[in-house]
Amino acid sequence: MEDFAKITRERSDNIPRILFLSIAAALGGFLFGFDSGVINGTVDALQARFDSDAVGTGFNVASMLLGCAAGAFFAGTLADKFGRRKVLLFAAAAFIISAWGSGIAATSAQFVFFRVLGGLAVGAASIIAPAYIGEIAPPHIRGRLISLQQLAIVLGLFSAFFSNYNLALMAGGAKETLWWDFQAYQWMFWVEILPASVFLLCLLAIPESPRFLVAIGKDEKAEKVLSSLTSIEIARAEVEEIRETVLREKKPSISDIVNSKTGKLHPIIWVGIGLAALQQFTGINVVFYYGSVLWQAAGFTEADALLTNVITGSVNVAFTLLAIYLVDRVGRKPLLLIGALGQALMLGLMAIFFASGSRDASGGLEMGGTHGILALLAANGYIAFFAFTWGPVMWVMLGEMFSNKFRGAALAVAGLAQWGSNFLITITFPVFLASIGLGASYGIYAAFGVIAFFFVRKLVKETKGRSLEDISRDQE
Repeated sequence: MEDFAKITRERSDNIPRILFLSIAAALGGFLFGFDSGVINGTVDALQARFDSDAVGTGFNVASMLLGCAAGAFFAGTLADKFGRRKVLLFAAAAFIISAWGSGIAATSAQFVFFRVLGGLAVGAASIIAPAYIGEIAPPHIRGRLISLQQLAIVLGLFSAFFSNYNLALMAGGAKETLWWDFQAYQWMFWVEILPASVFLLCLLAIPESPRFLVAIGKDEKAEKVLSSLTSIEIARAEVEEIRETVLREKKPSISDIVNSKTGKLHPIIWVGIGLAALQQFTGINVVFYYGSVLWQAAGFTEADALLTNVITGSVNVAFTLLAIYLVDRVGRKPLLLIGALGQALMLGLMAIFFASGSRDASGGLEMGGTHGILALLAANGYIAFFAFTWGPVMWVMLGEMFSNKFRGAALAVAGLAQWGSNFLITITFPVFLASIGLGASYGIYAAFGVIAFFFVRKLVKETKGRSLEDISRDQE
């Protein structure tokens, strides 16, 4: 281990090559974000097309998340068996088919089928893309490179919001006919086919993860991949270091997350599950999935609500760039602590502003001009805190906090928790909106921000600047 540390102290990394591979993998995050955000501008049109009530609408929107949970759960195990690259190739193909089918669907059942297929792709990409980046990135810039995944996600969200706004503007509304007798909301889905095709082509140009290659006994190929990223001496040393923590163990399986001595889950698994769930329980995807509905409920027009989404997406992108700058300088744990309290504060303010609104004759929410603007500012403050803390840092932590012995299985369980929590929050929001209102709903999400602060302070350990093999040894 001392020899390895000595060899890697002065690295000569091929940064352009590493950056290209990281960006190629992170395109899965772009599609993750686009697929998540595109639904935002289509909710009303889908409700009218399928004649669904609040519960049905919630399920149509949240159906993708069932696929996400399944995709995230199985992706890690499949990636350990078939390789990271092959799983990402499947995801790219699924994105293309889902985008086409979601727009062409004539019934709610057809729509749900294609959205679930897209969800499988999103779930797989959400787990495997950051894992792949973590496995090819040097420790001193790994946090920033994994954060590219979150930058790609928010760029995807912004692109979906921007696309939705312009398509609705051209057609005169999401329900209106645009080109070739198809409605604007259908084109909103079909736009995704272009970036999904680019993702597929990029994946054909990247190699398999060196850690996977070592795990299946292809040391020479692993060394060749690593030598294209750094010096041959470091590549050889890293292959030896990987072999220490990977090959001495049995073939990876989901049962690896259970401690053979105690019969219980490894404690680090519970930490990963907690981080994944708490990222969602502060309600972030209520803003991303239901932004248009939310702001219309607060008194904005459809056009203004869609424009508000574009503004929110811009804030998301800007503060994610800040996260990339800070994550390897400040560290993971401090950012999570700051973000938990900041989100709780902003959500609390939103709860107060929304609760101050009155009901009109039809039962809709009416907010005064000042309260509406303040609510919008608080929402963007919340997005800012999420974007430079919990948004990217949770994915960074999941990509590097688990032992090599059970990383794939641990990612599967954490991914299932993340998407299961996402599904729960998403499907309940329309019910909350119709029953307890926006104010009480955001009060609940604010409480989870406080819980997240104490969870991180007590249970999360810093991983900044440490190699994956070093982190693995801590868990033995």
